[in-house]
Amino acid sequence: MPALLRAAHGGPTLAVTVLALLLGVAADLTPGRLVLVGLAVLAGQLSVGWSNDLIDLPRDRAVGRTDKPIPAGQVGERTVRLACAAAVVAVVPLSLACGLTAGAVHLAVVASAWSYNLGLKATVWSWVPYAFSFGILTVFVSLAGPLGEPPQWWVPTAGALLGVGAHLVNVLPDLADDAATGVHGLPHRLGPRLLPVAATVVLVLGTLVVVLGAGLTRATLVALVVVALLALVALTGRGRAPFLAAIGIALVDVVLLVVG
Repeated sequence: MPALLRAAHGGPTLAVTVLALLLGVAADLTPGRLVLVGLAVLAGQLSVGWSNDLIDLPRDRAVGRTDKPIPAGQVGERTVRLACAAAVVAVVPLSLACGLTAGAVHLAVVASAWSYNLGLKATVWSWVPYAFSFGILTVFVSLAGPLGEPPQWWVPTAGALLGVGAHLVNVLPDLADDAATGVHGLPHRLGPRLLPVAATVVLVLGTLVVVLGAGLTRATLVALVVVALLALVALTGRGRAPFLAAIGIALVDVVLLVVG
């Protein structure tokens, strides 16, 4: 079971699910609807994570990725395929149970994430599924709420920028292995020197969008100061400092998005 969960990219899966739940709490979802939203997002993210490892399996074997459960022999390929199929089957009724419109939106989120796994990750458009999925996820949660209305413009806009920033930061550790197997998405084309700068710029833009939409308050002012300091570290630091600073900005953006 631990290896199966690792094959689902447990960290990102949990992070996106928690983000959806926090957005749901902020949108005043009832406990029952909040559970449905959480389960729908969890099922969708599990399908995305498992499909990613299954599709990447030939590449992972080619570069000797023994840190990943399937090529390392810690979990069988058939087991992961069955789990992925179960998640795909589950995400449809769970999504539609949140409302037909909301459910259709969430299924579009999942389909967008699958499009990344199925080929867009190796193109200059690799950022598009992240922008779409993170941005529209906020719309799904809002439509699943008691009013059934979409959020204000700045919420999905900030979500999209957060998604692109997360994409740029997330790919950084795998640049060498991806390049060796022919994956040349936007982060790979930017390269290790420009990538932290691009991620920082995108994430800071996300912060500014939230502040513009939510208004300048004491909380958003503090957030701006923190983000400015983290951006300075991200742009001038050495070693892992830029990477960690970019993650810090992303976390601030998540908080602002939820409480904004």
